[in-house]
Amino acid sequence: MNQGDSWTVRGIHYESGVPVELSISGDRIVGMKSYDPLDRESLPFIGPGLIDLQINGYGGMDFNTLPLSTQLVNEVTEQLWREGVTAYCPTIITNGDQAIEDAVRTIAETCDQYKRVDESVIGIHLEGPFITAEDGPRGAHARQYVRAPKWELFQRWQEAAGGRISIITISPEWKEAPYFIERCVDSGVIVSIGHTAATPQQIQEAVKAGASMSTHLGNGAHLMLPRHPNYLWEQLAEDSLHACIIADGFHLPDSFIKVALRSKGERLMLVSDAVSLCGKPAGIYDMHIGGRVLLTNEGRLCVAEQPELLAGSAQMLTWGIGKLIDSGLTDLRQAWEMASLRPAQFTRCSDLGEFNVGKAADLVLFDVRGRNVIVRQTIKSGKVVFTGV
Repeated sequence: MNQGDSWTVRGIHYESGVPVELSISGDRIVGMKSYDPLDRESLPFIGPGLIDLQINGYGGMDFNTLPLSTQLVNEVTEQLWREGVTAYCPTIITNGDQAIEDAVRTIAETCDQYKRVDESVIGIHLEGPFITAEDGPRGAHARQYVRAPKWELFQRWQEAAGGRISIITISPEWKEAPYFIERCVDSGVIVSIGHTAATPQQIQEAVKAGASMSTHLGNGAHLMLPRHPNYLWEQLAEDSLHACIIADGFHLPDSFIKVALRSKGERLMLVSDAVSLCGKPAGIYDMHIGGRVLLTNEGRLCVAEQPELLAGSAQMLTWGIGKLIDSGLTDLRQAWEMASLRPAQFTRCSDLGEFNVGKAADLVLFDVRGRNVIVRQTIKSGKVVFTGV
């Protein structure tokens, strides 16, 4: 492998299973051909870089702990390369008006300051504060900051973000929602339904206004719902909605994922929704959101004194991909594309998520060992940014 102006990388094509040799020049894939390796068993799989539309933090660092620094945003971006994530949406959750403004401004400043961060951050995901105030579907979002959608306020945040807010999660139960959704969509922002107690009619009105995604569908919901109608059935049945799910084995049962796969098809995507404890060892931690929590040896994050309650996600996309494959719910191709090609297409990042000549050289070399997906190497914009042991 030569990292001069042009170099090559070899692996097993994640989709076809055929050994391939890729030629890379600058930040592009400029050639791809099959070849006959001497030792196929030693080759890693190779696929497009992973794309995560919802990351709150990683490795003890949190986008929602203020004051947020450009150094933290840069460090999280680099740490995510270790997990095969080459593009992502840093996620800001419900908070005070000024706190949200400060956070999105810092992320924008980091993108302006660091080229590789700018290449990796495909947009900011604003998860709240225009969500439900009800206990249960509100999740860990602070109730005192929940409010009705206000276009002028969102414009203020978008200006601070330099136009980088690309996804906003709201609940359509507010009377202001249809107008707000229309304005967001007209400005190029993806509106996602989540943390909601909306009626089926309100969800239908939101879709009509332009909402096009469901945020971590099946989570951020009441513990008990009417068997029908309810907002989960409505979103599953709505063909206009893409959906994101957390497939870590803790947030959703296999039966729900199976139904989502069948109802959404190629509109189903994976997210990690990772919090700052992702990448940390098992143990008890004190968090500014969620209080005292326990990260188990099995990778489950729960409230320390109420272990039946989840306290967020502590696993990355590779974990979810491995879970889908190991459970027999999908094959490697489908699982990998749920976390690469599909989010790229949905967010109109036409250069990303594809494994073709002329596309961005954002690549992951990896092994699949039973339940585990192990990243060997990550390539971002044609440069090796992580190599595992």
